Formats: sequence, C-alpha cells, structure tokens
Amino acid sequence: MKTVIGLYDDFNTAQKVVQEMVANGFDRNNISLVANNATGEYDKYVQSGEVVDSEDVSVGEGATVGAIEGGLIGLLAGLGAMAIPGIGPVLAAGPLLGALTGAGVGAITGGILAGLVDLGVPEDDAHFYAEGIRRGGTLVTVHADDNQIENAVAIMNRYGAIDIDQRADTWRERGWTGYNANAKPLQETELRQERETYRNVDRDTSRTMDKEGRAVVPEIQEELKVSKRVNQASGGGVRVHTHVTEVPVEEQIRLRKEHVQVEHRDVNRPVTNEDMANLRDGTIEVTEMSEEAVISKEARVTGEVVINKEVVEDVQTIRDTVRRTEVEVDQINTDMDRDYSNYSTRFRNHYTTTYPSSRYSYEQYEPAYRYGYTLANDTRYRGRDWNTFEADARTGWESDNDGPWDDFKDAVRHGWNEVRQEVDKRF
Repeated sequence: MKTVIGLYDDFNTAQKVVQEMVANGFDRNNISLVANNATGEYDKYVQSGEVVDSEDVSVGEGATVGAIEGGLIGLLAGLGAMAIPGIGPVLAAGPLLGALTGAGVGAITGGILAGLVDLGVPEDDAHFYAEGIRRGGTLVTVHADDNQIENAVAIMNRYGAIDIDQRADTWRERGWTGYNANAKPLQETELRQERETYRNVDRDTSRTMDKEGRAVVPEIQEELKVSKRVNQASGGGVRVHTHVTEVPVEEQIRLRKEHVQVEHRDVNRPVTNEDMANLRDGTIEVTEMSEEAVISKEARVTGEVVINKEVVEDVQTIRDTVRRTEVEVDQINTDMDRDYSNYSTRFRNHYTTTYPSSRYSYEQYEPAYRYGYTLANDTRYRGRDWNTFEADARTGWESDNDGPWDDFKDAVRHGWNEVRQEVDKRF
C-alpha cells in the first residue's frame, strides 16, 4: 500500500475530497484529514471543545475525540482537536490522528513530521506539507492499494490539490528557509492574510506569486514555426546498380598455313661449281609454318551514366491553430464586500438557530446568504416582492452553485429580506 497526499487552501474543498473518496470505495479507516484551527472555526466539528497540547499526549490519552458533524458525518474514524508544536491548534481525523496522539509526539523532529513520515510520506515532502498546515491549509491523505493509486490521485487533482513544490518555491521567494517545529504559530490575523493570498489564485502550475505576494498570471501565445527537413522516405529518386554480362561477339582474321611440296624436274645442263659443292652427303630440312588466332581482351570505357539532381521548389501553405491566454480582469466591488461583512455575524446566528440539525455546514450555507445579499443590492429587484422574481433568483443560483435550490432557497430569501430593508431606507 502507498500513501497519496494532497494539500488544500480551503477546508470545504478538502471535505469534498474525503466524501468522494469514500463514495469511490476507499476505506474510510485509511483516510486522514488535518486542518489548521488557529481561528477556532472548526471547533464545532467536535462535541467537546477541549483542546489539548500534543506534548502532553501519551498513547491513548488526552486527545479530544468526538462525533463528526456536517458533511463529514460518519466518513472518518474519529475526530480530535489538539495543539501541535510550530503549528498550533489543529483538527485531525483518521490514522494521522492516532499517529499524532501516539508516543513520540512533541519530539525534536516535531509531531506532525513524525506522524507524516509514519504514514509513509518522504521526510523532505513532510516538511513542505507541515508548513502548508502551519500557513492555514488542510491536508488529506489516503493509504491505498496499488490499483487504487491512480484513482486517488485523480480525485485529489480534480479538486485542485496544491502543487507543493511550487508553493514551497513561493515561500522561499518570500524568505522562508524551512519548517521549524519550534517556530511561533501564526496568529489568526496572519492566517487570514495567508489564506487571502491564495484565495483567488488559480492553482494551475502556470500561476505564480512574486516576492511581494502578488499573483502573477502570464499571458501565453503560441507561435507557428515552419522549418524544413530532408525526408528521404517520402521523396522520389533513382538507384543505380552495376553488373557484368557476357555478350557473344564475332571477329574475322586471315591465318596463313604453309605446306611443303616436293617436285622432281628433269634437266640436262653442264655441272657448275655450285653444283659440285653440293655433291656431298647432307640433309636439308624444310619446315611448314601455320598461323593461329590468339585471343586477348582489352577493357575500354565505351560510355558513362551521369546522375544529377534537379531542385524544384514547391511552396506549401501550412495551416494550424495556436493557443493564447487572454486575461480578463473583473473589478470587485470592495465597498460591497466590506458592507457584507456587517451582516456575516447575523447570518451565522440565523444558521445556528434555524438549521441546528442540517446536514450542511455554515460554510456551505454562506454562499446562499451572500447571494441573497447580492439580490437585495440589485436594482432590478429593488422594491419588488420575493415571489415576483424567485424564478430569476433560482436560475442565477443554479448557474453558479452546486447546492440544490430547494435546500438553500430559504437562506437566500432570508439574506435578501435582511438586507433589502436597509437598502430600501437608503434609496
């Protein structure tokens, strides 16, 4: 079995990852979640509000473990709240909770490092993920068989798991030198600033942060470049072979041949001195001569084959598509955002009193209250009765949100009604 790990800036997104893993057949006893709880916003997930220091925790003691509420009901094996050196208060669930509350927590290497390494996370990566939790992130891990690894990675990436190496580079650019278990935990204000830094930044690897913590979105455009290469496979050509053949030839030649002929002639003349000189014994030999044909061969160059290339240029028009990044900048109504914060406490109180047993958390209801606030400030609906534009409100909600309209419409209407009374007074 191997451990797949993902870090998320948003707690609600991490919950959805856990929910989808369980729905896809992953053993809930092998899934862990750790969230920074310095702001105390996750205390509601544990029945007891007691928070313990992990340095005082021994095996099987001290961790505040309670039932899980909201979207995580029954999904993980136990839930605990504790304080980790260098990080501060956290909410933890699953096997990592046991590792954090086991022996050795609070040692020199730091409790969270020991817990992650115990789950199989490489120590170098464990430093990065520990720092991610320290800066307000939520960590999800799953211990899975080899045949489940690909699905686990796909689920985590589908919900935008942080590229931890890129995030670590961003921290280094801002002066970070490494995780320190003895460092002072970030305060609530610092955590909110840290989360705000990444709230509206796409987690795609092409998005980066500069040294001042500003989001940098590169504008990318592809260029079409056409070059030439020699393609011997597709072009034509000639191949020249040489081989030797025998061709019959004829030549005529005159040959001489001698034959000795002996003729006896009768004569009657006086003997001369020359004749007397031949009057002795002797032998005369006359040989016959004949010519014969002598054949020899002489190689001569009788012709040449000249191979040449004729270059013909053919102009081709190459058509393709290139991509480019177009960055659109929408101005955010900061005055409206600041005004909305004046209602956030009232909306939270309404959720607590109206939906105490709801299967949805306040973080899941909050977009409904905000949507109602937006409707109340929309001039198209000013002074109108709810029933006259509810259909439009539903259409707008369903186009931008995943939650069922019937589950959230009452919260939307409450937000609209709460705000429109004061808006009507101003106008």
